[in-house]
Amino acid sequence: MTGADPITLEVMRNAFQSVAEEMGAALIRTALSPNIKDRRDCSTGVYSAGGELVAQAEHIPLHLGLMPSVVKSTLALFPVESLRPGDAIITNDPYVSGSHLPDICIISPLFVQGRCLGILANLAHHVDIGGIAPGGMPTTSTEIFQEGLRIPPIRIQKEGVVDQELMALLTTNVRTSREAKGDFQAQLAANNVGQRRLAEIIAKYGAETALFYMDELINYSERQMLSRLKELPKGVFSFEDFLEGDGLSDQLLPIKARVAIEEERIQVDFTGSAPQTKGSVNCTRAVTLACTFYALKSAIDPELPSTGGTFRSVEVITPPGSILNPLFPAPVSNANINTSQRIADVVLGALAKAMPDKVPAASSGSMGLFTIGGLDPRTGHYYSYVETYGGGQGAVHNQDGMDGVHTNMTNTRNTPVEVIEIAYPLRVERYGLVQDTDGPGRFRGGLGLTRELTVIDHSPVMSLGSDRLKLHPWGLLGGGEGGTVDSWVETPDGAREQLPSKTTREVGPGTRIVLRTAGGGGYGDPATRDPDLVARDVADGFISRARARREYRVALDPASGLVDQAGTKELRGNDPDPEVEG
Repeated sequence: MTGADPITLEVMRNAFQSVAEEMGAALIRTALSPNIKDRRDCSTGVYSAGGELVAQAEHIPLHLGLMPSVVKSTLALFPVESLRPGDAIITNDPYVSGSHLPDICIISPLFVQGRCLGILANLAHHVDIGGIAPGGMPTTSTEIFQEGLRIPPIRIQKEGVVDQELMALLTTNVRTSREAKGDFQAQLAANNVGQRRLAEIIAKYGAETALFYMDELINYSERQMLSRLKELPKGVFSFEDFLEGDGLSDQLLPIKARVAIEEERIQVDFTGSAPQTKGSVNCTRAVTLACTFYALKSAIDPELPSTGGTFRSVEVITPPGSILNPLFPAPVSNANINTSQRIADVVLGALAKAMPDKVPAASSGSMGLFTIGGLDPRTGHYYSYVETYGGGQGAVHNQDGMDGVHTNMTNTRNTPVEVIEIAYPLRVERYGLVQDTDGPGRFRGGLGLTRELTVIDHSPVMSLGSDRLKLHPWGLLGGGEGGTVDSWVETPDGAREQLPSKTTREVGPGTRIVLRTAGGGGYGDPATRDPDLVARDVADGFISRARARREYRVALDPASGLVDQAGTKELRGNDPDPEVEG
């Protein structure tokens, strides 16, 4: 073909996107575990026969950013010339796939008249993968072998026939065999849907046209990114933040980003970040790339197509042996939960110095992982409940952050209370927002959330993987810090024990587990916030009357709850107020 028609390019872009979206819908609707069917902890994508990303569904940024690495690494071991129609390859090895062990990827080629014309792939978070703790994400692991079953790239389906011996091997080595088998079947079904829909596009437009526009869409994305780069302020911008330990130590671990913006290139250099750790917060290079690309795209232009060409102009430096590019066999299970979020934070923090109106204040800074599992006394079978809890979103230059929401590298839903209580021997005592966890500002940060559960009639093992217990999410341009995490357990006799941010431990029957996530940072001087908005937040129970006076300098009439304008002026002046000063 001689050249790309812009109208046809847009039609084809949406056609490929629809394939990925329908794959995701099929995976969610046919999965067995609540983590996939209710929380939607999965992602899907369409790739060229050479492994270049063509389109992806709007699922989880972490998955979507690292899946191209999975596909390319797998095709390096299984070249398309060695594949046959009906083959499907499975893998979860972090030192191939880049993710952690519960994230299992299945990759399927599409053959048309004996020719491979595309690759369909999906990645789903399984609720158990073996290892020393239910859920496969122990905070106490010191090597990858303790985190669960490693699956190298291997055919799970050969010429259309599922390898039942391999399926038996995989499902026998996890605690939740029934759910695992159902989720594997759902992943295969999702790729089948993708194959059918992509084949329909090829049949409608012709193979050469479809392949041409796959390549042209990738090249178009590269041109769009280069165009945006020309508009950005040029220079070098740096930022540093910290992880609060690796689960075995409380030592602060620096994550440093140096972002150099040039006319046709961006370099992100993580030199100076902590060396790889003994604990499980080591982040593979593939995850580091995903976080970097997410932060760049969200700040530079969220509407850029997500293809293999979008980040050709980006160079990322991750020194080998560092926390952002560990050497085998370092444990990695909790990096996706916390380290990934800190990478996004530092890249966004650096970009905020170049384009503050395009970057939010820091969000909650952790996916707030909670897993718990053991023998269900109702059935005698193993269960594994896995959930990541949302927190406060950082405010931006013109609006408040969202409350109790998944942010940055995560985009899952929550598990409904009814599902938890039906599927697991757990009772949900409370689920809601945490007052006064906002980062004060002209636009306030979002609130953290709380989930409180009681263990019923058994002694399970729980893992908590969080961060921002000591170091608050930062604000921007005078905005205040967001609130921190706060978690504890209460035994039936009323004894209360505060939990560290990262822990794996057994809990007894009747134990009440209280989990609270961090809020988001504020944007702009809190003293300039509209007093009526402060009054609304107090009326809604989001912030207390005392916080309104102390942080926002707003006095409310105790009787009516309306803004006391005279009091507000006084508080926002120079006169001290006893309650505020106290």
